[in-house]
Amino acid sequence: MSMIKSPEEIALMREAGRVVATTLARVREAAAVGVSLKELDDVAAASIADAGATPAFLNYRPRWASVPFPGVICTSVNDAVVHGIPNEYRLQDGDLLSVDCGAFLAGWCGDAAVSFIVGTVDPVDQALIDATDAALARGIEAARIGNKMGDLAYAIGGAARRAGYGLLADHGGHGIGRTMHAEPHVPNDGRPGRGIKLTEGLVIAIEPMLILGRKDDYYHDDDEWTLRSANGRRAAHSEHTVAITADGPVILTLP
Repeated sequence: MSMIKSPEEIALMREAGRVVATTLARVREAAAVGVSLKELDDVAAASIADAGATPAFLNYRPRWASVPFPGVICTSVNDAVVHGIPNEYRLQDGDLLSVDCGAFLAGWCGDAAVSFIVGTVDPVDQALIDATDAALARGIEAARIGNKMGDLAYAIGGAARRAGYGLLADHGGHGIGRTMHAEPHVPNDGRPGRGIKLTEGLVIAIEPMLILGRKDDYYHDDDEWTLRSANGRRAAHSEHTVAITADGPVILTLP
């Protein structure tokens, strides 16, 4: 399967991206102290169904997974970095929640994530979220024809590391199109001038995952999906699906 998408295919991916953006907005609006993660998953399921789309995560089972993912969205709370399963946990005041959503529309996928605080804001947690969003913005800005993947990776990770944050080891973004996860791998840390050249028509999901403290290590929960920071500190996740075009990077997962 070609990594390069035509302008017509990118336009179709933009429609899938709108479904994802709308769903994330609805989930964020519904997230409040006392609301369960399962209830947020129900909000996401209804939003995706209303758009005539299908969830990308539900029953997703990559080669490394022994069990399929049971939710429509990933809901990762506090020290859960990514892939948190929406369950009966009820949000508490001050929780840091990361929500990852993917959806297929007309055979094309969109994928995005957002992190936010429920209730009372801790400035340290907000700074972590702001740093993660800024890392995503730097990665998107570097997603230009002629740059190399290492340039994009360094844009994401360089400033984050200098600011004292960890980056989830062995994880990053990915190509996207007819499948949610495809080539190429999009690292969140790297050296400028290394890796493949970024070319027109390449569509990638860029997704920094930052952890408080300088540690990158993680462990799997017993559910076999949730990744938690090894140091027990909080994490944030921010993601957009981005097309590399002659006019610069185009974010496909905006409302």
